Amino acid sequence: MPISAVEIDDRVADVRVSDDALEVRLRDGRVIAAPLAWFPRLAAATPAQRKVWEPAAAGYGIHWPEIDEDLSVAGLLRATR
Repeated sequence: MPISAVEIDDRVADVRVSDDALEVRLRDGRVIAAPLAWFPRLAAATPAQRKVWEPAAAGYGIHWPEIDEDLSVAGLLRATR
């Protein structure tokens, strides 16, 4: 029986920011999690400001307009290795 290939899709599907962590779910189901302390602007933002995000760079990045913060999926993947 052939093994089906997993389709990689690095675009952002969802973002959650708690008081302790940033969690980014990608379209292919992977989840990137990192301590919030690694992102000083996000850590200093209010919970309401952290909730307002939008995809950037055709879905390969995240933008928080209320705090003018941007993160890329590529950077997050490198940082969490």
